Amino acid sequence: MLVDFKDLPDTSRIWIYQANRSLTPEELAEIKEGLDAFIVDWTAHGSNLTAGYEIKYKRFIVLGLDQTNASATGCSIDASVRFIQSLEQKYNIDLLDKMNVSYKQGEFVAYKTLVDFKKMAKNKSVSKKTIVFNNLVANKHEYLNHWEVPAEESWHSRFM
Repeated sequence: MLVDFKDLPDTSRIWIYQANRSLTPEELAEIKEGLDAFIVDWTAHGSNLTAGYEIKYKRFIVLGLDQTNASATGCSIDASVRFIQSLEQKYNIDLLDKMNVSYKQGEFVAYKTLVDFKKMAKNKSVSKKTIVFNNLVANKHEYLNHWEVPAEESWHSRFM
């Protein structure tokens, strides 16, 4: 069942997929339609899943699942990954590569490989105060409070 992301409880499970580039307005509209359709039909062992999403900075797809009535199973998670893979193919973007880092440069969201980010930290091009996106958050509460944080408050701190 599709619900507004804002209405999901803070305990909702979160998956964050970051694109390697900004999405165009046309792509965003199509992706929203696709997400709507996917979530309406998303089930786990025949039970409808209560889920919502938001797209942040034209780059991050944030999928939230209220596990109060039904939890994600291996099959339902596989279905969501297949959906994300279909978006990768259709729009020629990377969404599943976890070896990349997004961070803020002013209002701009930059995207670098982990290797390049490490080099930038070593060269002091990014600092402990650089705002990074911690895509490892597990639930909506963590997402709302610990997703966009200074590098020193994230797993990124090991490179500073």
